[in-house]
Amino acid sequence: MSNESDPFNGPQLQRQHYQRANMAMSNFDGVNMAESHFFAVLSDATFNDTNLARAKFDDVNLGAATFHNINLQDATFDNINFSNVKISNANLTDMSINGILVSDLLAAYEKLENSA
Repeated sequence: MSNESDPFNGPQLQRQHYQRANMAMSNFDGVNMAESHFFAVLSDATFNDTNLARAKFDDVNLGAATFHNINLQDATFDNINFSNVKISNANLTDMSINGILVSDLLAAYEKLENSA
């Protein structure tokens, strides 16, 4: 479909309400969805070059999701299941878990491992 004949290329759709809409395999490129609310199935969705700053995620399933080159600076996680999570090549500066700096936890672990 050419862009000239596509009614969804550049439309003004602010304040629309979609209920029970099937948007499977849709492509949202350059779309402004600021202050939008999603109560939806987004499994197998791909977010590239996406700004989700100040987004709120509540009761969300991200099981088996993959995150790469993600900025989580100043993010807050509460009541999170991190079972079997793998973190690599991460900047952990000032990151804390239950009020304890992760750098201190890793230093204590390394000291314990070296003394064994």
